[in-house]
Formats: sequence, structure tokens, C-alpha cells
Amino acid sequence: MACLSSEEWGIICDKFANAQNLTDVESKNDPDNDPFRSKYKARELLREIYCSLKSFEAGETEEDSDQRPEEQPVDGQPDEGICRGFSGDSRDGLRAAKLGVVEYYLGINHVETEELSAGQEHLMNCIKQLEKCRVSSENVSLFIHVRNQLGIIWAGRDETDTAQGFLETAESIYQRYMKEDGSPPTDMTEYFTTEEKLLTHQERTKRLLASCLFVLMALLPYLALSITLQRQLQLNQFNPIEWALNAATLSQYYITKGRYLEGRHCLAAATVISGLAGEVPSESDHREQLRQKRAEIARCWIKYCLNLLQDAKKLLEDTIGELDTDCQEELKRARRHEEEEEEKGRKIALLFGSEDTFDSIASLEEKVQCLFPLDFTEARAVFLVGQNYVAQAKEYFQMDGYVTDHIEILQDHSSLFRALAFFEEDLERRCKMHKRRVDMLEPICNDLNSQYYLLIRRQLMFELAETYNEMLDLKLTLVNRQADTQSLDNHTIKKFNHLCSASAKYFQMFLDSLCSPEGKLPEHLEEEVLRPALVARFRVARLQSRLISSIPPVQLDNLNKSLENYKYVVQYCEAHPEAAPAVETELELSKEMVGLLPLKIERLKARMAVNN
Repeated sequence: MACLSSEEWGIICDKFANAQNLTDVESKNDPDNDPFRSKYKARELLREIYCSLKSFEAGETEEDSDQRPEEQPVDGQPDEGICRGFSGDSRDGLRAAKLGVVEYYLGINHVETEELSAGQEHLMNCIKQLEKCRVSSENVSLFIHVRNQLGIIWAGRDETDTAQGFLETAESIYQRYMKEDGSPPTDMTEYFTTEEKLLTHQERTKRLLASCLFVLMALLPYLALSITLQRQLQLNQFNPIEWALNAATLSQYYITKGRYLEGRHCLAAATVISGLAGEVPSESDHREQLRQKRAEIARCWIKYCLNLLQDAKKLLEDTIGELDTDCQEELKRARRHEEEEEEKGRKIALLFGSEDTFDSIASLEEKVQCLFPLDFTEARAVFLVGQNYVAQAKEYFQMDGYVTDHIEILQDHSSLFRALAFFEEDLERRCKMHKRRVDMLEPICNDLNSQYYLLIRRQLMFELAETYNEMLDLKLTLVNRQADTQSLDNHTIKKFNHLCSASAKYFQMFLDSLCSPEGKLPEHLEEEVLRPALVARFRVARLQSRLISSIPPVQLDNLNKSLENYKYVVQYCEAHPEAAPAVETELELSKEMVGLLPLKIERLKARMAVNN
């Protein structure tokens, strides 16, 4: 880019610095109702930089048109091609790298704003730019980082082979570069930096190493994490809190795959290593960031405990969602072999690394199991660990300043109670657990501003409606057990009707939130609210028919409202046949009730006429 004047180059560097600041700093202050505002501004600056670079490139294209680098191999295949193309420090090589860097950051920007396809396209454009170059100290960081990100995108889609291809190529490029060159590489942020702001050799090496070690962790299970941790501690060239957050993030991948041994190991290592950050002098000026990262690790622990309980519930529940005792006993008999395998896996992990560090990791691992809890005692132990991390996460993510994060943590806490309740045999105690959920969510739901937090309020409304409904079902079961020995008293009827009305109220609030200002539901429900809306109408119909009253006109009114809601479900699915598969069971029952309720209503009317 020889034709760029120093002034023009300075403008580009300033734009890049502003884009980085918007992404890394300003975006943290974006309001919840416009969460990507700063990142969209950063995107515009990156586009301006790209256009500037392309316009300068256009003037040089003719003299370079006869130069064509050889084709590169597909990721995951042999990488001899990385030795072909323009030299990394040549004018053409640097030009390709700079365009590639902008494509890379545009890709990351789109990924962070949840536009994965567009992000992937920009990252692939970055690779196309790099195909013109040989790997060198000027571009090796970009070669590795872009494959890192593509690997993560494909892993998120469960396209393991594709993800592995990108990650293995990144690791191969790193290993080959360190063997054949090994000099401190240019960091990607330095392509648009003035000379006085360039990084030191040590900082360059540290940044590349951190990136490559995370790739290694993604390639291999927790054994590789142990090896990686050992290498980092030996070299003493890593940021403890960044490494810990990467390990905690990796744990979430294992958890979603049901690999709780590895997930627990990653989280234990993350917690121990994050503790080192307070001992590193360079971290002393970043206490706020340190608190935030530790709170984020605590949230990963919450997800670990929650997923472990929920997966155990799926394993143990029967066809009606209750504990299958035969399955429970069978799994308990198989438990001994699982415990032996767990101990064997831990011993392998502990063979690699600093004895002091891994003693701490092992000690932390012992505080929470990685095998599925099979009874209330085991489930409660997992629950208490999760609840402890809820308290830690809430210390940082408080309602004042972190509304969305705070509520998400409360929702996870509620889900922990719900998962634990499955294991509780005493129905009264189970009901009290659901009451705890109501107590933590109801005040938040009622206080939130619908204009700014509509989606969150909808989630809370629906969860509260379902929680009250679960409490109602438990009370009904208790009532049925007592029916043979005693009749319903007024207190029981009042409690039953309260739960019924509360559940119906929150389902109706959810439905009202979907209405137009005129109070009408849309003729066509969007896909993301289709099932919740139809289920809510179905549940309201059931709840209204279950209300207990000794006054015939009130009974009649409840039955008519119930019929109206059942009819809505049936009529909507008739008008929109594509909706039927989403509510197959509810639709079948609604059709049945649309046939039965009119008869019940007519009988009630007849009795009322006789009595009058």
C-alpha cells in the first residue's frame, strides 16, 4: 500500500482503534434494549477501512495482475501449500494480510451480533486473502486465529469433522511455524497500529501461545487441557483469567455432550487458575475485570450443576414425568463400575501437571460429583453446589447495572429448584420448592418495564404460569389421596382456586403481551411464539374448567371461557395446518373438549333452569 500517505494511514489506524474500543469497551455499556449498538458502529468503521484499502489497491492492480499464487489445500488436509504464494513481508503479502485482518474482524463482529452465516462468510474471505501468501511472522497469527474461529462456529453446529479440520490445520500451522521460524509474530492488532504502539516480542509470543493452546484444548479432551495447563505454568506466559475463562467455556461444550467428568475437570482447573490472577502483579489494576470473569466462571458452574440434574431427571423419569423406581435401582447397581471409571480418568488427568496445582483441582472436583445423581440426597448435594455459585454470580451481576444477567441467574436458580423437586418424594416439600421459585421470580416479573424487557418478561410470565400449574397438580394429587378419608374443606378449596387463578393469570399475561395495541392476537403467530401461545391458550382452557365453585352462574361462566380457549386452538390449527405438529397433543385434547364441553354446559343450564 505504498501510495498511502502518512496522514491517510493515520486516519485508518484511528478508525481501527475506535472500532476496537467500541467492541471491547463501549459495548459493555450498551443498553439491554439495544445490546449491539456499539458493535454496529464498529462494523461501519471496519467497512470504511476495507473500502479505503480496496480503493488504494485498485490503483496497483494492473501491475500485479500477472501474479497469481498457487492454490491452497482444504483445511484438514496436508498443508504443504502454506509455503507457497507471496512472501509475508512483501508489499502484496502485507496488502493481502491487511485486507484479511479487516475481513477477520468483520467476521468476529457478525458472530458477536448473532449473525453466524455472515460472520462465516467474512472469515472465509479472510482465508481467501491469506491463500495469496506464505506463512510468515507477519501473518501467522491471522492464519491461526481465523481457523480457530471457523472451528468454533462449526463445532457450535455439531459439525465435528469440519470443525476438527480447521482446528487441526491451525495447530499444524503453529507447530510448523515454531519449528521453522519461531520468531515473535506480528499480532493482528498491529496491522493498523503506529510504530510507537507496537507490542513487545514477549507480548507477541504470549498472545499467539494463548490462542494455540485453546485450539489444542478444543482438539483433545480434558487430558489435553491438563497438558496445556502444565505447559502454560512451566512457560509462565499466560493470562490466568483469560485462560480460566477459555477452560470454563470449553467445559460448556463437554456438558452439552453429557461428558461431565471432562466438564468438571475444566471448571475445577478454571477456578484454580483464576485464583492465580490475584497473585500476578500485572493483574492488580484490573480488579473489576477479575471479579467479572470469576462471576462468569461461577455461571458456568451453575450450568454444570443444572445440566447434571436435568440429564439425571431425563434418565430416571417414566412416561408421565415421575421417578421410575425400577430404573433407579438398575442404575444404582451399575453405579460401582461408573465410579471405578471416574477414578481411573481422574488419575490419568493428575499424571500431567504441577502437583500443587492439580491437588487443588482434585480437591475442588471432589466437592461435586460428575455421575448422575440417583436419589434426593445426591441431587441435593449437586443443588447446593449450584446454589453456592448462584450466590457468587449474583454478587457481581446485580440487578442494578446487569438486569439481563441477574435475571438469567435467577432463572437458573429457579431451574435448580425445579430439577431438585423431581427427586423429592414428599409432595408437600416438593410444593414448597416450587413456591421458592415463585417467590424469586414473581417480584422481578412484576417490576420489569415491558417496553425495554418484553422478551424477558414473557419468559418469566410463562415460567410463573407453569410453576403455579405444577403446584396445582401437586395439590390435586394430595387432595385425591385424602378424598377417601375426608371431604374438601374451605381452606383447601381456596388454596386450589388461588393456584388455578394465578397460573391462568400469568398465561393470560403472556398472551396479552403478544396482542396489538387494540388487544387482538395476531392472525399469524410467529414461529418463536407459536407453540408457547397455543399451549398457553390450552392451559388457560384447562385451568378455567378446573376452578371450584358452588355458584352455578360462576360455573357456567368458567366453562364458557374454557370452551372459547379450546376452540381457539382448534380453529387456529385449522386455519394454519402447518401449526398442528407443534401442538399435536394439545390439539387432540382440545378437539375432544370442544365436543364434550357443550354437553356439560347444556346440562348445567338445564339444572339452573329447574332450580329457578
